[in-house]
Amino acid sequence: HHIRGDPVIGRLRRFVLAVSAVALAVGWAVALRPVSLGGPATWVVVRGSSMLPTLETGDLVIVHAEPTYAVGEVIAYQVPAGEIGAGHIVIHRLTADEGVAGLTVQGDDNDAPDPWRPGAADVVGRAWVVIPGLGRLIAWLVQPAVVGALAAALAVATAHQRSALPCPARPAPALPRPASCRRAYA
Repeated sequence: HHIRGDPVIGRLRRFVLAVSAVALAVGWAVALRPVSLGGPATWVVVRGSSMLPTLETGDLVIVHAEPTYAVGEVIAYQVPAGEIGAGHIVIHRLTADEGVAGLTVQGDDNDAPDPWRPGAADVVGRAWVVIPGLGRLIAWLVQPAVVGALAAALAVATAHQRSALPCPARPAPALPRPASCRRAYA
């Protein structure tokens, strides 16, 4: 008697997979869903060496907005409006909070603080999770040429799968022949 063939085991396996899928979806929605989709997280792909050895180019950092930030934490902020690079997200360590004068931030591998003094409203969030190297894959996947190639591959695969469907022996008299089967009936 094989356990694998047991219908109870099969149902239990499907149930566990379904519960796991739901748990993953809920976890993503609650903790990892990007702000652009109404979630609490901002995903930042590290570019450059200013945060070595803490963060490397290609790392994915998920940041969460917090009510306050402490000196020493790694934060992501938008370059303040009116400054060169305004709106770009920078991820550096908070070195001082000067209140209304703004925050002082500096990359771990930099000799001087950043030239910008972001205010509290410019802060996107505190580094919450770092996934080494995943940012490279995400940056590559969102390139227009890659998106176009993936869409074309999907279209070809779908068309190929449809053409591989077997044609019925005889078409029903009231139904038109499928275009892919017309030669088979001629």
